Amino acid sequence: MTTPSRLHFQLQAKATGSRARAAVFRTLHNEVRTPLFMPVGTQATVKSQLPETLEQSGSQILLANTYHLLLRPGPEVFEKFGDIHRFMRWNKSVLTDSGGFQIFSLPHSRSMSEEGAVFQSYVDGKTILLSPEKSIATQRSIGSDIMMVLDQCIPSTAGKKEARAALEITQRWAARSLAARGDSPQSMFAIVQGALFPDLRKVSAEGLTSMPFDGFAIGGLAVGETKSEREDVCALTADLLPADRPRYLMGVGTPADLLEAVHRGVDMFDCIIPTQVARRGTLFTSRGILDLRRSVYKFLENPPDPDCSCPTCAHYSCGYLHHLVKTQESLGWQLMGQHNIHFYHRLMTDLRQSILEDRFLALYQQKREILDLPDPDFPATPPPAPKPSRSLKLGAYEVHTAPAGFSSIRHCASGEIMHACTPPMEEAQALYVDQSRLADRVKLDPAALPGSAESGAATPLVIWDVGLGAAANAMAALLCWEAQATAGPVRPLHLVSFENDLDSLRLALRHKSRFPYLRHSAPDAIAMRGTWKSRQFDGLQWELHTGDFQETLRTAATLPAPDLIFYDMFSCRSQEEVWTLEAFQSLFAACGHHPAELFTYSTSTAVRTALLGAGFHVAHGQSSGVKTETTIALTPPRARSGLSDHPLLGAAWLEKWHRSHAKFPPGLDPAGRAVFEQLILQHPQF
Repeated sequence: MTTPSRLHFQLQAKATGSRARAAVFRTLHNEVRTPLFMPVGTQATVKSQLPETLEQSGSQILLANTYHLLLRPGPEVFEKFGDIHRFMRWNKSVLTDSGGFQIFSLPHSRSMSEEGAVFQSYVDGKTILLSPEKSIATQRSIGSDIMMVLDQCIPSTAGKKEARAALEITQRWAARSLAARGDSPQSMFAIVQGALFPDLRKVSAEGLTSMPFDGFAIGGLAVGETKSEREDVCALTADLLPADRPRYLMGVGTPADLLEAVHRGVDMFDCIIPTQVARRGTLFTSRGILDLRRSVYKFLENPPDPDCSCPTCAHYSCGYLHHLVKTQESLGWQLMGQHNIHFYHRLMTDLRQSILEDRFLALYQQKREILDLPDPDFPATPPPAPKPSRSLKLGAYEVHTAPAGFSSIRHCASGEIMHACTPPMEEAQALYVDQSRLADRVKLDPAALPGSAESGAATPLVIWDVGLGAAANAMAALLCWEAQATAGPVRPLHLVSFENDLDSLRLALRHKSRFPYLRHSAPDAIAMRGTWKSRQFDGLQWELHTGDFQETLRTAATLPAPDLIFYDMFSCRSQEEVWTLEAFQSLFAACGHHPAELFTYSTSTAVRTALLGAGFHVAHGQSSGVKTETTIALTPPRARSGLSDHPLLGAAWLEKWHRSHAKFPPGLDPAGRAVFEQLILQHPQF
């Protein structure tokens, strides 16, 4: 990179044995020292924080969002005030994100093209085209110090074809963004894409670094990948970027995440986590992570972190902060947010100093041991007396521990094990949550927000969890929703479970050490009362219907029509009646009018035939654990919507069906078999 940078970036030191580096650069408003963390001020305000407290905490740059500021207050307001600095009374730097991630987060209310992203405003319902030129024009009006190019963000786990297409359009948009900047003195960063594919990351970096950008961001992470995958891609991408420009990892993360990324050569970070978790009473400290909702802090007069010099720790006790959290007072959010932001900045300062003094690796090893420690015993309490051992059996079920060490529930009479080869939550995540794209589905459509063209609240997403068992599928869905709710606006979720024997859940609840996903308030409430509603998040509810599933469908007064159905009954060996044509006909009668998708582990010809005979369209599902394939069924409205990309069964399956011994449901006479055969052959999907 030989083009002069508007930021006058100077690399000051590199750590021995690490890619960590310390640098300094100058924006239009102040000198910036790296590594640094940028608090997120999406709407020209960092939630619960005053500009003065942000500056006192050590903030050098705040991040604002072009997508939101374009809609409200609008570019004309910033032009009237002069720029965002005068508007929000902030004298230091501002970086504006382009809006690409927000557009990605709204998959059902936008369309993408070469020209840009068309979406519906959640303010007034108007249709808006966010092109690279529109994004940069808005950022020029905002007057930020650093502008981001408009990019096409996709899930990090996307396929290679989709990832390549996204990086190519991002590259073209980057060139258009650069041209749209014109003679503005504002700096501009490009965004490297490529999902989890090293060769695509290289292609993206090579293309973007050939253009005269002032810095480079690592995009497309923290959107679905594992921690180890993120760290590997981060290191790879940072190595591809020029040494004389800032490197910015977008949307990441916890203090431990930042430590690992600094070790891999990243300079700049942003994330909503410090203020988001503060609202729930979570503090990052020099001793680990504190959860001030715990009653152990009720009488504690000590400060949260005795090694911290922030105003919160200097003036307030754990007992008072615990009280503010329990009473949901906004002051608690403010004070704990101030501490967390101060903690992030102090971590960055300590890392910078260790790099300058060439002792980074020692500090890195020390910090990684404590930053992710769970809520420490503070104050220390004696270990609880050992509890008498509880039976591993209840009713028709017993706890089964696999050779790999995880526990499942076994049906004693049949010997069938729930999740025999894969840990329950892993299978639930892969087969039901990931395959149904639940994380994307619950992200809120802005058209449903107050003030939009749509009236009323956002429509809830309804999941029917057929076969509650030990609640792994239900909890995987619930925890997915909570994770998305922590990150941004979400649709309400209405979870409806069906089960005829709760002993499997009751047994698992007695052994939470073996079923750690049940360490949540919801499963106990469901087992005791049959209903649960989140106190922490608005819009999350769970109800349970006990008894025979088909009888429930016939007799329940009102059941919300499902969008997703997780069909996870015991197999035909144990519950033959729930896999029959009659069973699926009852299910189809209850929901066939509604666009819904059903996911199940069974791939038997008999089950798929019964689903087709009931009226569903049937598709190949992805592999899960030891299963090479699973099954997806679609109601006709869902199949006709064109929104499903699941590959339907075709001619090859029909040939297999013709040869199968399970070609017809049991009990049909020859005439009935002839009618049923025509029903299958004339099914719309064939």
